[in-house]
Amino acid sequence: MKREILIAYSLFYDGEYTLIDKAINTNKQITPVNVANAITILDDEYPKELLSLKYPPYVLYYKGNLELLKENIIGVVGSRKPCDYALKGTKALVRANRDKVIISGLAKGIDACAHQNAYRTIGILGCGIDYIYPYCNKELIEEVSRSGLVLSEYPFMSKPLAFHFPFRNRIISALSNKVYIMQSNSASGTMTTVNEALELGKTIKVLPYDIFNEYGINNNRLIYEGAEPILLEEIAF
Repeated sequence: MKREILIAYSLFYDGEYTLIDKAINTNKQITPVNVANAITILDDEYPKELLSLKYPPYVLYYKGNLELLKENIIGVVGSRKPCDYALKGTKALVRANRDKVIISGLAKGIDACAHQNAYRTIGILGCGIDYIYPYCNKELIEEVSRSGLVLSEYPFMSKPLAFHFPFRNRIISALSNKVYIMQSNSASGTMTTVNEALELGKTIKVLPYDIFNEYGINNNRLIYEGAEPILLEEIAF
């Protein structure tokens, strides 16, 4: 299999993993294609951490500095509608880890807060590399593309379909040495990141909440079930 064939499949099937996988297994005939700013699972630049995934992306499109993938990366994720406490905790955690690369999903809420306060950062999109979503994060996405790194398994203007986002979270988990959960609920994209991280044997750190804070019920449950709490000495005020 040549890398140009993988890219051609990716473009033809709009980055959809199952369709690309089927095309590979059936050796579907297609005209090879090469595009700039794309790395494939066959390339030396491909992050080896992704090979441990059950469904490693065949092609990654990128904007920015690929060298960040070689650094110590931590994932910081959470709700799109965070409480003030979660935002305060996210800012403090990220600022205390300025020597590390922060990876998140470029969504609203905790993701955006993590990227905005990071010294170096990687964003993983659930849409095409040129599709701005959510649009309210347009300036943030463009800034991360310039000063950090933006990755997506979806090419160019691929639309942000709902199932893309929980699926892309496997990439965040795989690239992270540790995953920090700032605010979550039992049925959320954040929990797909947690589940992927557990399967990969990654350390999961969870922001603890006051027992009377309704926004922290699931975070406290994760700690009760064995996740490590984020300690005071791990954050900066």
